[in-house]
Amino acid sequence: MSPARPCRGLRAAVAASVGLSEGPAGSARSGRLLRPPSPPPAAPGARLLRLPGSGAVRAASPERAAWTEALRAAVAELRAGAVVAVPTDTLYGLACSASCSAALGAVYRLKGRCEAKPLAVCLGRVADVYRYCHVRVPEGLLKDLLPGPVTLVMERSEELNKDLNPFTPLVGIRIPDHAFMQDLAQVFGGPLALTSANLSSQASSLNVEEFQDLWPQLSLVIDGGPIGDGRSPEYRLGSTVVDLSVPGKFGIIRPGCALESTTAILQQKYGLLPSRGSCL
Repeated sequence: MSPARPCRGLRAAVAASVGLSEGPAGSARSGRLLRPPSPPPAAPGARLLRLPGSGAVRAASPERAAWTEALRAAVAELRAGAVVAVPTDTLYGLACSASCSAALGAVYRLKGRCEAKPLAVCLGRVADVYRYCHVRVPEGLLKDLLPGPVTLVMERSEELNKDLNPFTPLVGIRIPDHAFMQDLAQVFGGPLALTSANLSSQASSLNVEEFQDLWPQLSLVIDGGPIGDGRSPEYRLGSTVVDLSVPGKFGIIRPGCALESTTAILQQKYGLLPSRGSCL
């Protein structure tokens, strides 16, 4: 990875419905520690905020304040170049600004991740995919699969930070079927780098306690409760990763948790053919 460059301020996509105001991209973190009664308090250096419900569905009015607080805190940390733990529709993840080279480096270091392994990009809307990728599939295909538990791999555009996965012309796009993550990506206003919240080679995390060893290296942990039933092995498979970079074909890079439904859409509805080397 090339030397880190200063984090640039990203456009403010402020959502009036959550009462957020535009803040400077490099604003300092507050450093306050919030200790919920359960799970155990975060280690020094980390804040922990609990979402009302699971976070997969937007909070109703009586619980909106906690939702807004968590959203505001996460956006501020991301704009400051920090790494934040977040719930998604598949696993707990680590998110940072994809435009901040220093933050990208921090993710690799704290996970012990090989720098030859790419990070996915999380967006808030299907329309944003066209800004960061050269799309060669019908728009309907994107809308059939996104939001959802899939990562779609396409040719990256020049809009993405060159320090993000500099070893490949491709990028994996995620739009989780998770209300908090969609709000976070939209309000942040730029691409988020996203990977699983665990040390490399260790099991993925379905609740915040499972990656407690990473808390001291994080600025904020967003607790959306257990994902799935918190026990079944299939919930740890992560998203289904599909290569859509070759027109008319698809390749399964990782089967993940949505293989059957994803391949049915690609083959039966859109007539795409499995590429050589696909996991199918």
